[in-house]
Amino acid sequence: MPHANATAALVTLMVSSLASPMAWGWQTADAAPRQPLFASRGTPAPRSQEGSSLLINGRSQQALWRWIGASGQPPQQLWLPLEVLQNQLGVSSRSLPDGTLDLEWFGQGLKVAPAEQQALADEVALDALPLLRALGVGVEAEGSQLRLSLAPAQLLQVRSSNQGASRRVVLDLDAAALVRQEGNELVLDLRSGPELQTQLRQLGLVARPAGQGLALRSSLGTPQRVFSLGEPNRLVIDLPAGSTATAPTSPTVPAPIDPRLQALLGRGVRWEQISRSGMRINAVRVEPLNGPLRLAPLAPAGGMEGLVTLSQLAQQRQALVAVNGGYFNRVRRLPLGALKKDGRWLSGPILNRGVAAWSGRELPRFGRLSLQEWVSGADGQRQPLVVVNSGFVQRGISRYDDAWGPAYRALSGSESALLLRQGVVSQRFESVQLEQGVPLRPGDTLLVARGGAVLPWSQDERLTVNSQPSSPLGNADQVIGGGPLLLLNGQLVLNGAAENFGAAFMGQGAPRTVLASDGLEVWLITVEGENSPGPTLQQTAQILRQMGVRDALNLDGGSSTGLVMGGSLRVMGRGVAGRVHNGVGLVAP
Repeated sequence: MPHANATAALVTLMVSSLASPMAWGWQTADAAPRQPLFASRGTPAPRSQEGSSLLINGRSQQALWRWIGASGQPPQQLWLPLEVLQNQLGVSSRSLPDGTLDLEWFGQGLKVAPAEQQALADEVALDALPLLRALGVGVEAEGSQLRLSLAPAQLLQVRSSNQGASRRVVLDLDAAALVRQEGNELVLDLRSGPELQTQLRQLGLVARPAGQGLALRSSLGTPQRVFSLGEPNRLVIDLPAGSTATAPTSPTVPAPIDPRLQALLGRGVRWEQISRSGMRINAVRVEPLNGPLRLAPLAPAGGMEGLVTLSQLAQQRQALVAVNGGYFNRVRRLPLGALKKDGRWLSGPILNRGVAAWSGRELPRFGRLSLQEWVSGADGQRQPLVVVNSGFVQRGISRYDDAWGPAYRALSGSESALLLRQGVVSQRFESVQLEQGVPLRPGDTLLVARGGAVLPWSQDERLTVNSQPSSPLGNADQVIGGGPLLLLNGQLVLNGAAENFGAAFMGQGAPRTVLASDGLEVWLITVEGENSPGPTLQQTAQILRQMGVRDALNLDGGSSTGLVMGGSLRVMGRGVAGRVHNGVGLVAP
């Protein structure tokens, strides 16, 4: 997603790489809604109405929305965040090679080209009205609140089958149903009898009443995959093989904290929950050198493509405490910024943005970071590389290896590539092959050319890849990127232009996640507004300095903001357990 200071060439190349607006800070003009044409004279002119409150079948949450239509008439467009469609309604999505979003919901499909994806402040949004109308969802706006309603479906039967490493549970329904992911539970707006609930329990899903339907919990946490099918209407839930039922947790009582963390609270790990300047702050502090837990980046399993809940990420990486990490492309589900783990760049830094870096159990160091890489051939000529293992699409040559995942698939419309095996050019690929996917094995390097860039090397030529970080921070074993940098040595260093953030992003209020240090302890912090959307970045920096913080890096925020304490999700951005790409956690030494 282009930011306010992007060049025209970069905007053209990145139109297929729509990023989280939280990362780029779109200007209001960039998010101007599409205006339909009206043929008849006297038709009321469309108006735009926006709000920040959403009521879905009686469940209230913070969410931005935009209604386009004539006064007193049904909407002609209804823009909702992709996060809401996926996690609050149950819409499935995938990204096509050209950046088009392919949505499906109980058999109803909708393709949304990159030019039709807009921003609502810090959220990727699209006109969801065609899907809502197709399934009979009622929409009504009053003031700043948008109400969505869909009658509960009837659960007709439950079926299951083994699918290799997973168990597939299929719920046959008489109509479409709203499906909400809430922590480790699925909340389904449907009616069912006790016999069917018993069948669910026997398959490893415990049901409890929730609102107009049921909440389902698996003994092994959040299901691996949930999607819907139409004609007839079905909801498919893929569970890890061997799931067994466990008792559900009351929705009004937070899940208990892992006893291992409970034993450490007040004994090397401090958890503060305070109110300051109209903000609700959670701060977890630990002394990394001699404390009971160490700081670690939390990287997704299986490669860089995909999003998971923060609870899942913490569970996968055995983190007793976790906050969400850096920015990502929500459409393509790819990283946008620095992520280095155990000495290896899983995703390279971009745009000279802020990072925190550390090795072993030392206190993190903070600053801005870029990475210069180049390829040298037998003739000594050097070609620059623009990014490594990144969803950030730029003109030039980028580098990918098996840390990216088992295969690379094209991220823009026209690409070519060279595969280096043990440093030697072994194969050339063109666009069609790259769109289908090129396997990446340990030791492989894929050089991908975009925007007309040329790969001048020949078959069997030996190439050398060199890297040089802009500061010693890039030599650390562990690096997490975000931005902007808030505090350094106790001084306010907030500078959006230096890190390529737009003015709208810099001035926006939103939930925040921060990695910080007071010179002795590392702090994992979330900041939320008590009666406001949240603090601006300037307000966040001022609050942290008042609390005694010396160095602070802003991470992704908004609906991504989250805090997991001992397996219990304690902070949810805008009241929604959003999916994230990576995180930062405290793990056992």
